[in-house]
Amino acid sequence: MLPPILLNDDRFERVRYDQPNYPIYIRRGLLSLYPDYRAPNHWHDDIELISVLKGQMKYNINGEIVDLKEGHGIFVNSGQMHFGFSDEHNECDFYCILSHPILLCPIPPFENDFVLPLMQNKSLPFLELHPHISWQKEILAHIGSLYPEKGHPSASLRALSAFARIWALLWEHAPEDDGKENRQSQNLAIIKNMVTFIQKNFRKKISLEDIAAAGAVGQSKCCKLFDQYFSQSPNVYLNRYRLEKSICLRDPATPDGIPFFIISHSLYQRL
Repeated sequence: MLPPILLNDDRFERVRYDQPNYPIYIRRGLLSLYPDYRAPNHWHDDIELISVLKGQMKYNINGEIVDLKEGHGIFVNSGQMHFGFSDEHNECDFYCILSHPILLCPIPPFENDFVLPLMQNKSLPFLELHPHISWQKEILAHIGSLYPEKGHPSASLRALSAFARIWALLWEHAPEDDGKENRQSQNLAIIKNMVTFIQKNFRKKISLEDIAAAGAVGQSKCCKLFDQYFSQSPNVYLNRYRLEKSICLRDPATPDGIPFFIISHSLYQRL
């Protein structure tokens, strides 16, 4: 069973790694374990890899929806808003792998030459993985090998090896980054600002005008972006978030004090 997703107020996920000293998360899950067959929309610095074993689901990345079928998968780059769901309540059995790119930075040249160029590639927010494309099939095979080895004494080392190979394949086949900030990247920044505003001020009286102002956009675009990224209006999002917070406050079992990997590296200086 997948553990609950822990989110900060800006929808940033606090990933609960398998071991506190190694930023690697390996799980097998069912979509039906999430309320209404829908995972919460979230983002994180980690790279996310999904491989569908049985069934199917839709995956929303920055408002763009792809159909993930059995045998297919997806790579989601760092910092992207995403979630899996099924409006038809179709079951999906899948592997979910999260790994922080800091694993691949033993020395600065690795970070500068291989890691940052891929993480910051604005032309690669995500990539659907197809089993009929040889190099993508290889990535899917690496994803599939990680879960069975999870309990091995050297699981973290084996995961590092697989992740390095996956990263090499992505780096070799990544589209060229023209370095231009595209509209999708701009919209992602806007929706994050509006979500952050809601989650910092949900106890107060908030109007649609206030939410739109937090993103420096008009009310019409505000509603359009919430529909695109969350499939709901800003007011529905606000009310559901208030409900989530009230449940958390009433539930003494809400996890706290879980060991998280603390990153102190030039790749990230997160406060």
